[in-house]
Amino acid sequence: MHAIPNVPTPLVEVRVQARRDPGVPDVVLVGQPSSPANDQLILGPGADELGVDEQWLDRYRVSATAGSAQVVPLATGRLDHGWLVGTGQGSAAHWRAAGAGLARAGSVRANSNVVQVHLPAGTTAQQAASLALGCVVGSHRYRVTGSAGEARIAGSAGEARIAGSAGDQLPSMTTVAVIAPPGDGTGSVAEAVARAQVLGRATGLARDLANTPSGNKDPAWLAGTAARLADTMPGLRATVRDERWLAEHGFGGVLAVGGGSARPPRLLELAWDPPGGSSEVEHLVLVGKGITFDTGGISIKPADGMHLMRTDMSGGAAVIATLLALGQLKLPLRVTGLVPCAENHVSGAAYRPGDVVRQVGGTTTEVTNTDAEGRLVLADALAYAVRTLKPTTLVDVATLTGAMKVSLGLRTGGLFATERALAERIQDAGDAAGELWWPMPLLDDHVEGLRSDIADLRQCPPGPGGVTAALFLREFTGGLPWAHLDIAGPARAEDNYDEVNAGGTGFATRTLIELACSLTG
Repeated sequence: MHAIPNVPTPLVEVRVQARRDPGVPDVVLVGQPSSPANDQLILGPGADELGVDEQWLDRYRVSATAGSAQVVPLATGRLDHGWLVGTGQGSAAHWRAAGAGLARAGSVRANSNVVQVHLPAGTTAQQAASLALGCVVGSHRYRVTGSAGEARIAGSAGEARIAGSAGDQLPSMTTVAVIAPPGDGTGSVAEAVARAQVLGRATGLARDLANTPSGNKDPAWLAGTAARLADTMPGLRATVRDERWLAEHGFGGVLAVGGGSARPPRLLELAWDPPGGSSEVEHLVLVGKGITFDTGGISIKPADGMHLMRTDMSGGAAVIATLLALGQLKLPLRVTGLVPCAENHVSGAAYRPGDVVRQVGGTTTEVTNTDAEGRLVLADALAYAVRTLKPTTLVDVATLTGAMKVSLGLRTGGLFATERALAERIQDAGDAAGELWWPMPLLDDHVEGLRSDIADLRQCPPGPGGVTAALFLREFTGGLPWAHLDIAGPARAEDNYDEVNAGGTGFATRTLIELACSLTG
């Protein structure tokens, strides 16, 4: 019987120390100068222990490319004991790639469960944090296996308490010890690294949730798993509502989308109320699409690529991981996360093109495409937030439209916002998190297309798909400061790149965390 990994899955731990341990393999960081005229590699501390000189560099064809990682012999002739990791030209992205490259290389080495990285003099706390973030997210692996020794994890999203036998299949590199430069102190570096690990583990949790096969991940599993993790976090409260509650409170969109599945929908609410109360008047509400599998319904998708629809709840995963991380950070800000969870399936009970559904608050929507289900469940959750939670800022995140993949490709999120200040704040949060967002317009020229002949709104009006979807959602935001994040492209990756691993990427998680942090002052 195959074993589904418990979430969160184990990730590399990064610790900061002041001195070198002579019994632990060394990692030397290799950079390249910013001047193209100078091709001399820049070696960080620790090179002496490896016996490095110019001839040695030539012999082993050492690379400074960001993310390159090589296991090299020491001058004494011992093998597999030294590491060279490229940091490129030292940007935050290059430091993240370096950490990820080290973690990926370490996961296939049988004798390097701990390594120590020598930070060069002048390394900033933020550079060390970027390296740590790369190590954590680069070490992420989600694998369903028939092995009896499959890894198990216990604890909250920020913990990696491994419970199991010595035969558990874990990444062999489990710890990266970061050695702060002499005289620079370890305090600020340690603080930055600790925070980076919270962000990295949140990204890992979001990836776990997205990668979990939909045969196991029904709406009840997704909401229940989030509630289980929330129970370990003081100040974080989880409430799971079932289909009866949804019917009583008018969630017509969620019920319509989930009606074709034998596994009924849920609404997950995660509320972070800082212990001792919040010092802020701000109430940030995050809404994440939680479609645990999307066949397209009656408007069924082609078979090619449908297996990837297990990640169609990536927006919801980002919201869940964000709330858990904010609890770890003890953020002095009230934040609520809503994740409408449903499976869009095909059956005799499935909703149809031409149906009219009544959303929370009474607005009616004419269904024109059952494969545009995300906006229906988000509309209910947004309307519910406006009516009951009194948010001051409202942000939704979803793998919503293929149009965004066409417009922006697979590595950039689409950003729609009703206020320029909010859009700029989210872009700044993305820059800090290492996630790229591109501002998109809310074009009022297409608003008239939202009007339906038989209902208040039409689900899929003509025009640019990403824009019209955002305009539809805006109808349910009550005029509040609101942003819509379309992550249809970057939520999934076919191959590893930078610190991103193939599969669900956890994109938007770190941006949402940084956004919430930015609202505290």
